[in-house]
Amino acid sequence: MSGKKSAEPSPQSIARTNRQRLAAEEGTRAMADAERQAVDVRKNMARLRELRQAKEAADATLRASLPAPAETKRKKKVPRSPVE
Repeated sequence: MSGKKSAEPSPQSIARTNRQRLAAEEGTRAMADAERQAVDVRKNMARLRELRQAKEAADATLRASLPAPAETKRKKKVPRSPVE
């Protein structure tokens, strides 16, 4: 019953080390994938923003080129005669 550690690791410690290494690699891949998705989302948002701004500018140009609508006067309501 010696208190010293053996120079060779046990199979359980080898398996634990392997699991930790694989988990770290998978975590790194997951973080990279999440960052890639975030970049894609930001690119799509920028593309859609540009499209919306171009449409708004085209609409504003079209409204400016059309003649102003003629304002109509409100007609007075004719009072009803009481029905007898």
